[in-house]
Amino acid sequence: MKRFAFKMYLKPGCENEYAKRHTAIWPELKKQLVENQGISNYSIFWDKETNVLFAYQECSKDTNSQAAVDAITRKWWNMMADIMVTNKDYSPVSVPLIELFHL
Repeated sequence: MKRFAFKMYLKPGCENEYAKRHTAIWPELKKQLVENQGISNYSIFWDKETNVLFAYQECSKDTNSQAAVDAITRKWWNMMADIMVTNKDYSPVSVPLIELFHL
């Protein structure tokens, strides 16, 4: 099982909408993440002071590439683009974080 951590950027004033959308995450997206991408133990935390989102996930498959991105995920990205900082393809700008310690 590989562990990944990364940060993303929430647009100012969008924290309630971000939480609302994730509370109602699409069942087909959840299924895609778990079954097809092998993601489990996925959490996203919000740093209120900086508006940075910190994400952590564990993954049993090697799907950490743009080629593995499916239509459901792209649809989610498009829906989230108005409240997050994104790339040209509407994927969230994300910065991988390097693990320096694990217990």
